[in-house]
Amino acid sequence: MNAITMFLAKIGRDESGATAIEYGLMAALISVAAITAMGALGNSLTNTFNYVSGQVQNAQSGQL
Repeated sequence: MNAITMFLAKIGRDESGATAIEYGLMAALISVAAITAMGALGNSLTNTFNYVSGQVQNAQSGQL
């Protein structure tokens, strides 16, 4: 009986699984933040290229 109690106490003190889960959650959070930032950057770049394209077309047609 004493061996079972010691084994359960040892399992209760073991935090290696909890640490792995914490690292996994941090990696997931960083990934979500990076995807969100890249999406916003992509939208900004699309708007910039569309603006430049319009300005080039206006310059070619003599409207600038």
